[in-house]
Amino acid sequence: MSTTSSASRTKRNTHRPARDIARFAVEAMQSKKAVDITVIDVRDVSGVTDYFVICTGESDMQVRAIAEAVREQVKEEAGERPWKREGMQHNQWVVLDYVNVVVHVFDRERRSFYDLERLWGDAPVEHVAEDADTVDLLQPESQK
Repeated sequence: MSTTSSASRTKRNTHRPARDIARFAVEAMQSKKAVDITVIDVRDVSGVTDYFVICTGESDMQVRAIAEAVREQVKEEAGERPWKREGMQHNQWVVLDYVNVVVHVFDRERRSFYDLERLWGDAPVEHVAEDADTVDLLQPESQK
């Protein structure tokens, strides 16, 4: 499964900042008890997207539930639908691509194998605490 798409893919302007979409994804993940939620700010190391939001589900059912919760919350809060959605048929690695934010919901085995945090090791990373109300990487510059 590819984390980037064809050359025709370009970042797009939306009515909500990418950090808001990423924050809504984190909130949805937390609501479904996802584990190991991680945000990677790739703005300075990739021209493809702004943020990766990654988490792990403990079962195929939980992976699906997390992905659906993200899709629903981002649609409700930001009015955005994924540009691409992959992996829903197997629920081992689901990608919801909002262009400026790419959400990855893994099962434990695939998360360990693909290790996206290592691949994007030059980018700022924040591991989100289970009970976190805010994610520092997603705060507007004026609030940091």
